[in-house]
Amino acid sequence: MHIFLSISAKLLQSKSTSFKSLTWIPTVFLLSPKQMSQSTSIPRNQQRIRDHGFDDYMEVEKKIRKVMKFQELLLTQLNSMIAISRLDMLARRFGFKQYEAGKFILKFPHVFEVFEHPVQRILYCRLTRKSLLQIEQEKLALLAQVPQAVTRLRKILLLSNTGRLRLEHVRIARKDFGLPDDFEFSVVLKYPKYFRLFDAKETRNKYIEVVERDPRLTVCAVENVREREYREKGGEEENVRFSFRVNFPPGFKIGKYYKIAVWKWQRLPYWLPYEDISGYDLRSLEAQKRMEKRAVATIHELLSLTVEKKITLERIAHFRLAMDLPKKLKDFLLQHQGIFYISTRGNQGKLHTVFLREAYRKGELIEPNELYLARRRLAELVLLSPRKVIVDRRLINYGKQGGEDEIADYVENGGDHSAARETVREDLGEESLDSDGDCSIDSDGDCSIDTQCTHKEANNDDVTDAAEDTHVTE
Repeated sequence: MHIFLSISAKLLQSKSTSFKSLTWIPTVFLLSPKQMSQSTSIPRNQQRIRDHGFDDYMEVEKKIRKVMKFQELLLTQLNSMIAISRLDMLARRFGFKQYEAGKFILKFPHVFEVFEHPVQRILYCRLTRKSLLQIEQEKLALLAQVPQAVTRLRKILLLSNTGRLRLEHVRIARKDFGLPDDFEFSVVLKYPKYFRLFDAKETRNKYIEVVERDPRLTVCAVENVREREYREKGGEEENVRFSFRVNFPPGFKIGKYYKIAVWKWQRLPYWLPYEDISGYDLRSLEAQKRMEKRAVATIHELLSLTVEKKITLERIAHFRLAMDLPKKLKDFLLQHQGIFYISTRGNQGKLHTVFLREAYRKGELIEPNELYLARRRLAELVLLSPRKVIVDRRLINYGKQGGEDEIADYVENGGDHSAARETVREDLGEESLDSDGDCSIDSDGDCSIDTQCTHKEANNDDVTDAAEDTHVTE
């Protein structure tokens, strides 16, 4: 009996050790493949890495938005000017506090001009000649690219599942797509062979619908980029066929398994954004992966159709249901920081602007268009130094009040002597200097003014209207 109990105790001890070994084996060998599978897939929750080039761009854009609000306010007033006493009251609708509007317009003397009314003897504010020229240049550029805007709107409608979009959603994003303010009449109703405007009975909302589906418009911008890179650089066709340009922001940590996951994702086939997917079964895991990559291609194409290759995340969300985009757009875009960049600058972190990374280099658009250049002209006026205005105002009466001595005094107070002399040539011109008096410019750049040289008093608007080269300073 004693022998039987000892044998059974040994058997139980051996079984317990075998059970322990069985429970220990999965912790080493079965959990490690699970971790490997997670590491070789693109993480869903990623931290946003800042790119200072895009953030600096949005810091300037933040100032431009406020300047444009004041421009629209002035253009709606009689004679495009407003009394300073009324400006503070009207600016509160833009979120400005008391006495903040006056300080704001004084920061941008190249855009806004404060003057005394000749009859009422009170201070008024109006737009400068340079600012009015920039507005006129943007209007001309907007009208000149209306045919491109028609094609752009047709492609946007083809991106939707039903070929239609709400009129209000397109109106909100009209400036991003280069559409005029009255695009409902100048674009939609003017081209009935391309668009159809109707009212929905269920929601009582107006919709824009594409009339004809042109196969020539169903070519994505990323396909043209792939073809161009394949012709120039070559490589394996399987690696280039479904790939996107990836350029990660500085400081983005890329591990070994993350590289493998990106490589697999680049080779993953997907349905094109303009392709009809109503006949496919989307319940499988492979179909969901293809749909996720199709959403990346759709947002990529939507950004390619914008004028400045950027749009706010909130405006993309308006097209989410119509274009089968994910619900959590921000988290979805953070998975692909090498393709898109989300900037939170501009409205105290409440506004999210999505950039197409491959379209920008060092904070500037690689392939600019006329409308983009006209809008950046306002950024140049905003970033111009106020000292330039001081030079212009002093040059108006420099011959009357001492001329060269006054410019020298200004230079001693922190100005640039060569810049002041160059301003004389640009603003007044060599012809006016020769015609108004005995003023000669030497070969070494010095301007010798005779004691009998008299100059007529120039108008402030004529001086600011002179052609001059401006550079954006950060």
